[in-house]
Amino acid sequence: MKLIRHLMVAIALCVAGSSAQAGEVEVLHWWTSGGEAKAAAALKQMMEDQGHTWKDFAVAGGGGEAAMTVLKTRAVSGNPPAAAQIKGLDIQEWAKLGFLTSLDDVADKANWDSMLPPVVSKVMKYEGHYVAVPINVHRVNWLWVNPAVFKKAGAEVPTTLDEFFAAADKLKAAGVVPLAHGGQAWQDATLFEAVALAVLGPKDYTAAFVEHDMDVLSGPKMVEALTKFHRMRDYIDPNSVGRDWNVATKMVINGDAAMQIMGDWAKGEFTAADKVAGKDYLCVPAPGTQGTFTFNIDSLAMFKLNDEENEKAQKDLARTILEPEFQTLFNTAKGSIPVRTDMDMSNFDACAQKSMEAFKSTADTGGLVPSFAHGLATTSAVQGQIFDVITNFFNQKDADPKATAKSLASAVQSAL
Repeated sequence: MKLIRHLMVAIALCVAGSSAQAGEVEVLHWWTSGGEAKAAAALKQMMEDQGHTWKDFAVAGGGGEAAMTVLKTRAVSGNPPAAAQIKGLDIQEWAKLGFLTSLDDVADKANWDSMLPPVVSKVMKYEGHYVAVPINVHRVNWLWVNPAVFKKAGAEVPTTLDEFFAAADKLKAAGVVPLAHGGQAWQDATLFEAVALAVLGPKDYTAAFVEHDMDVLSGPKMVEALTKFHRMRDYIDPNSVGRDWNVATKMVINGDAAMQIMGDWAKGEFTAADKVAGKDYLCVPAPGTQGTFTFNIDSLAMFKLNDEENEKAQKDLARTILEPEFQTLFNTAKGSIPVRTDMDMSNFDACAQKSMEAFKSTADTGGLVPSFAHGLATTSAVQGQIFDVITNFFNQKDADPKATAKSLASAVQSAL
């Protein structure tokens, strides 16, 4: 109810003095967990109060793989939605195939180029034209901690990988699950990504996962990263197979597990459970990744439509997403930070404020890197190959890190 009250105030500001021609916007997304659903409801409410009809096209699955499968079927059959949650280089792939429409008229009027960081705007454009609208920025390399569980076990919150293993041993000895995790390919990749960034550092991380440097992908640092990543299996409970990420987050919320390495969408679950940052839970950089920021951007790509009223609704959707009222409502519900760097962060929680500070500072220091686990660093084809190698390695008891590093390089090469 509190969210709805805030929405009504924001809507009044958003649509005052304007008249919207009614149209329908069908939006494909995978915001289906508690915090995500609240965030999606904010956008739905704003569109409906502008006179448009929102047709929800939610496809469950935290990594979005299922949603992309459905989208391809719809697009090929000539019946795409008005907007779809598409990320990273895949936006350009869809635009290259001729499916996406230009948003330049909306972008020029609202001056998107001045309000968005270049690292964000370039992902939203194809051949210099906006074809997608960014919604938020997620920091992926977070460690979520239940401080009460740590205190009971006499463990210290880790800042390095060595400290992580020391704390995990204490927690395990105390009878608690050290690391909440879901045995799904994208979650395995998210965990590996954090370990790889800690071991490789931002320069070699970029060389491996953005530039596809075969020497780095198969080199000794990658072998070390794989070795430490595999060791984390010892601190995950045996029931993790197939577990959704938000169920793993609830383990930390409820004190059944001590920590989770996951993007800041996890914070939306803590918020939905009425937990307070800095008191009930802690957000700290994943061990060994201080001074870096692995970013994931949620965005909606806009598809070509044949109905004039629906096109108007589609443009209103794009405009609304980047207005300050929606940026505040959506991101406080979802756990992310605004994609606009000119936003007032005083009403955001401590974790979001830390995230925005890190986002801005790492952009200047070279520590800002795109997430390969979440589709920002490379194509979906390369990502799929990485997922296969990483999850197969993680689920083998006696896997060989050296051989796996060579397999990783070969797999990436095959998808280029």
